[in-house]
Amino acid sequence: MEDLVERFRVAARTAGATAADGDLDAAGAYLLTRWSEPQRQYHTVAHLTDVLNVIDLHASLSRHPERVRLAAWMHDAVYDPRALGDANERDSAEFAEGLLTTLGVPEANAAEVARLVGLTAGHATEADDPDGELLCDADLAVLAGDDEQYAAYTAAIRREYAHVPDDAFKDGRAQVLKALLELPSIYRLAPLREQWEARARANLEKELNG
Repeated sequence: MEDLVERFRVAARTAGATAADGDLDAAGAYLLTRWSEPQRQYHTVAHLTDVLNVIDLHASLSRHPERVRLAAWMHDAVYDPRALGDANERDSAEFAEGLLTTLGVPEANAAEVARLVGLTAGHATEADDPDGELLCDADLAVLAGDDEQYAAYTAAIRREYAHVPDDAFKDGRAQVLKALLELPSIYRLAPLREQWEARARANLEKELNG
């Protein structure tokens, strides 16, 4: 956990945060408590770490990797499986802007992080948005996992939505899968698309038709 807190502090400082290191560490630790809430089964510290690792590995593909890293920290900072629509992403974006501003991150950078967080609601980006593309691709990297990884992912998602009856969950999940498959490309950045697209589509098709 200390390593993750340090990663948050470095990203915040690089984005212009003026708060003391202790305050940045406290904010990182607080975010980890959010990512460890009991209602989370997939959207956990493990998911956050996976997203951050993808971003670090492919940081050269973005213009402002520190903003993308902060958006990764914030993109599910508010997470309620019972929330409707894009409420979680909207609330997370608002939370991100407020917290980062409090930590002394310049308003423009805080607003940009909030914008990036909002993109994870539908994983749709505009042209010439490499920061948004990297965040969305990192968030969806799990879809290209091997059989064991993908099975663990779908099982965790089902546990998160344990309050939803089987038939309703199956119908809702099918809508999500179809929406992803209808995208021209699940992954937007060419190196990640070449690496992951075929595997992700095979996983989604198998789940949808299973």
